[in-house]
This record gives sequence, C-alpha cells and structure tokens, in this order.
Amino acid sequence: MKEPDDTLSKALKKLREQHVRITPQRKLILDYLMNHENHPPVEEIYKELAPQMSSLSLATVYNTLNLFVELGIVIEIPNENGGVRYDFFGRPHYHAICENCGKVTDIYDPNLPQIDGMLQNTAKKQSGYNFNSCHIELYGLCPECQAKGVTLAS
Repeated sequence: MKEPDDTLSKALKKLREQHVRITPQRKLILDYLMNHENHPPVEEIYKELAPQMSSLSLATVYNTLNLFVELGIVIEIPNENGGVRYDFFGRPHYHAICENCGKVTDIYDPNLPQIDGMLQNTAKKQSGYNFNSCHIELYGLCPECQAKGVTLAS
C-alpha cells in the first residue's frame, strides 16, 4: 500500500524535530520504504536505489536505517536466515509472518492502539519495565504455502 505524500512530510518533519539533516540519500531511502511493503533487507534497498543515486553507498543505507530505527520511524523485522528486514512504521500495524517462506504481510487493525496498551500494561505489571513501543508478530502459513499443501508441525 503506497503511503500518501503527507506521510512523507510528517516523517521528514519528525526527522527535522530531532535535528536530523534531510539529505537526498535519507529522503530516497525513506520514500522507498514508505512505498514498498516488501520488508526488504538492507542489500535489497541498496540494489534498488543505487542506480538512482550514484553517491549512495551500502554504508550510507546501513547508517540511515539504523538512524531511522533509533528514531522509531522504521522497525527491524528478523528474517528466517538470521538477518533483518526493514519496515516503515508511520501507520501502526502488526505482521503476519509465514513460517515456511518467510513472507511478511502488514495487518492494519483499528484496535491495535488498545491491544498495544493492554499488552504494555500487563507486561509492566509483571516486569516493572516502562515501555515505549510494541511490535506484534503472528506466525503461520501464508495463502500461497497453504495452496502448495504445506502444513505446520504441531
């Protein structure tokens, strides 16, 4: 799902509020993540964007993603081979992850803020932690793997 242009403006505003310089590279990476729901690893982001900007390096992509994660604009999603995928988190959502092929699907639920709050309250009561975010992941089989007859071990 393509994010509206005002979402990019809001994300850039958040960066400016944190005194982060808006470089062409940062804007390009952010725009890519906002407009692709494929939850790409860093290498894929670099491969897709490098032809558009000769000054873009793999190190710049890594550093930019780390900055975005630190600021809460982007989240990291562990993938099936021990690596990390990245996801723009401008609109709260959770993830359905296929245990067979690793596909990640965004799930938008209007009840998510209440669910998130309940989880954090319960966790705080049990642990004493103060929380500032929550990421929910559900694991199962995607429709494509189900159609291939893949089953999950019980």
